[in-house]
Amino acid sequence: MNSAIKTPEQIAKMRIAGHMAAEVLEMIGEYVAPGVSTEELDRRCHDHIVDVQQAIPACLGYRGFPKSICTSVNEVVCHGIPSDGKILKSGDIINIDVTVIKDGWYGDTSKMYFVGDPAPHARRLVKVTQECLYKAIQIVRPGTTLGDIGHVIQQHAEKNYYSVVRDFCGHGIGDVFHEDPQILHYGKPGTGDVLEEGMTFTIEPMINAGKAAVRVLGDGWTAITKDRRLSAQWEHTMAVTSNGVEVLTARGEEHF
Repeated sequence: MNSAIKTPEQIAKMRIAGHMAAEVLEMIGEYVAPGVSTEELDRRCHDHIVDVQQAIPACLGYRGFPKSICTSVNEVVCHGIPSDGKILKSGDIINIDVTVIKDGWYGDTSKMYFVGDPAPHARRLVKVTQECLYKAIQIVRPGTTLGDIGHVIQQHAEKNYYSVVRDFCGHGIGDVFHEDPQILHYGKPGTGDVLEEGMTFTIEPMINAGKAAVRVLGDGWTAITKDRRLSAQWEHTMAVTSNGVEVLTARGEEHF
């Protein structure tokens, strides 16, 4: 692993980009409702990033991705492509994943939203997945290993009879969208690389109600659960500090 250690000045720039990404998720929440298309959500996020924030939506054009955000509904694990044809209905759960580039630095985050009134089992999956992320964030500090992070996520998910997606992982981030280290959401304590002050990365557990297996659709992006059961994901970008962690994409509702 050759993780880029960021300077305080670089982390300050990432803090701005992270705050902007969080702001997009706060802005879009009121529009997540039955009858709304995922295309409309994409348009509103794009316009906010470009026109209000004077920033760049990182997903647009990334390796050919056609939209500015990812919208992953129900059994979609990640990388769902917004479209006019995908209309939200009451009972859906949706992950909106936003990455903003500001002055060359990236902020990457995602959040789950309820559409109307989802069933209790859907709400529970979303809650436990968020807990997986929070439990992982709580142990981030110099000296923690990547295996420690994966283990705390895996343990909490499996204790609740859910499974951890293996096909996708968190990643280092800075003035590059994806860099080392890879942050697996499963693992053994005390194994893997050791965190150091100045490292910046995402943790973004994808937790399935059924089995862990996924498949990618013909569009080359949309990943769904093979058994078509629900999946949930939450994501934050963070920086390792001298004695803990700073969540660079924290929203106003969160307190780290």
